[in-house]
Amino acid sequence: MHVTDVRVRKILPDGKMKAIVSVTLNDMFVIHNVKVVEGQNGLFVAMPSSKTPDGEYRDIAHPINSQAREIIQSAVLDAYNSAHDQAI
Repeated sequence: MHVTDVRVRKILPDGKMKAIVSVTLNDMFVIHNVKVVEGQNGLFVAMPSSKTPDGEYRDIAHPINSQAREIIQSAVLDAYNSAHDQAI
């Protein structure tokens, strides 16, 4: 799996959610509404989710192993940091 594009759609200066991005995999599959979030241990990537009838949030799409998660997270955070630096 290769992340072939990351588009930072919106940078949010206030609050814990810092950005909303779209991630393209292998020039074939795109995941919209991926979020960059400020957590207790720094920035992390949250996959798109929806609220279930019982009030819980469940991921709509997500990596199935830690290697895939790391590939996506690294690409997203690199793109966010670059876009954030240009916006300042």
